Amino acid sequence: MQLLWRIPLAVLGSALALFAFPTEGVWILALFIPGLIFLATRGMGFWAASALGFISGQIYYITHIEWLALYLGPVPLIALSTLMSIYFAFGVGLTAWLYKRLKPKGLGLLGFALAAASVWTLREWLGSNFPYGGFPWSRLGMTQADGWFAKYAWWGGISLITFAMALISVLLALVVIELRRRKPEKIVALSAVAAVTALIPALTPIGWGTEQVGEIRIAAVQGNALAGLFANHDRGTILQNHLDASYANIPDDEKLDLIVWPENASDLSPLVSPQARAEIETLVAQYDAPITFGTITASGEDVYNSTIFWEPGVGPTDYYDKKRPVPFAEYVPDRPFWRSLAPELIDLVPRGYSFGTRDGIFATDKFVVGSLICFEIAADDIPRGLAREGAQLILSQTNNADFGYSDETFQQAAIARLRAIETGRAVVNISTVGLSAIYLPDGSVLDELTWYTADAMIQNLPLIQGSTPATSFGLWFDAVNALLAAGFVGLGLRRKK
Repeated sequence: MQLLWRIPLAVLGSALALFAFPTEGVWILALFIPGLIFLATRGMGFWAASALGFISGQIYYITHIEWLALYLGPVPLIALSTLMSIYFAFGVGLTAWLYKRLKPKGLGLLGFALAAASVWTLREWLGSNFPYGGFPWSRLGMTQADGWFAKYAWWGGISLITFAMALISVLLALVVIELRRRKPEKIVALSAVAAVTALIPALTPIGWGTEQVGEIRIAAVQGNALAGLFANHDRGTILQNHLDASYANIPDDEKLDLIVWPENASDLSPLVSPQARAEIETLVAQYDAPITFGTITASGEDVYNSTIFWEPGVGPTDYYDKKRPVPFAEYVPDRPFWRSLAPELIDLVPRGYSFGTRDGIFATDKFVVGSLICFEIAADDIPRGLAREGAQLILSQTNNADFGYSDETFQQAAIARLRAIETGRAVVNISTVGLSAIYLPDGSVLDELTWYTADAMIQNLPLIQGSTPATSFGLWFDAVNALLAAGFVGLGLRRKK
């Protein structure tokens, strides 16, 4: 009979993801997800809670990454949500098991809340990294670009946002339990810890440790190009779109330091196409400014999703090959095995991109910028690495044409906004079709373009150097959190049933 209330409560908690993530972006709702799922599984054993957690995980993911099915149908969506739900189930089951084994009372309630937050955060980290580089999306902290907890990104990145939110959520759930038990002293103590955790972002200043060392004027161009995976267009059309958008929206007398085009902006590689090379050379000569743009390159048998840095009067002087191609979209790992299961879907990716090994740093005597490509914005180490390697400004160049007006673009832009706070750098999120925006180091929106328009953002941007706590110690947080979770598990194993 308990399932009559446990299942609906777990479904309610996980379904809040539909409204908590962009586009809806009701960020406060994310605060209740871990707590509601904990209440639904409290008192259950590991396997029973895991089964309910698996159902919750499916709902959690499918509600807000439905955009994955836009072109390939439901199979990839269900496959991904199932894999992620296994991690989700493990986290839910482990949390329920810890509560049952530890039987927390008094200060032990606070200890359990820390354990639950640690397990939730560790589960996100595991799903974000394994297998094949994981799916570094859909983390609780990624709901907070417009939210109260965004400043936690500066202190410890998205993982710290998740940890703080999960801690508060479970503390509130424990308050509900103690209300039923009429334990006012425990209610006050738990509420106080939750309140302090919530107030930290508002009461602590950010920005120290970094300094502005100059500024540059950039033009970030959205070409409104049909650059999707299955788009049928004449070769050179996408390049022409970005050329036309540049000439139409950048005044002839504009004094620029850098022109930025998105991922896949040139469907003719100017490294091998004389036509494309001539067009790029003409553009940079007219504005007397270097340009960085995405194209496909090849070296021997390897094909890369690349970003080229092209200087006027010189040509291509540097390049970046995407380090993290997206599995099952830009390459197929273990192809024979997966093709035996879904040959038609796997054959849609006939040849995969190779993994890049170069850094994404482009430097001149005026600036040092760091470039990453598309979904790499969601991988913690990529933007942090650019900041640590000296980038004074971060370019997030992406092609969202496959996802139309879906939530994907809003979610990706929200991640880019959090990365600006985390790294203490301005982030230029430039897309082929939108959402394109420029975020300042404090997360504020400097400029934004309307979807599916050919336009340009022309702005002066600060050049920042130095480190934030997140770029200095952020990766250590996940390691320490993993040890914390392991410690609580060890404590649970030592407790008698």
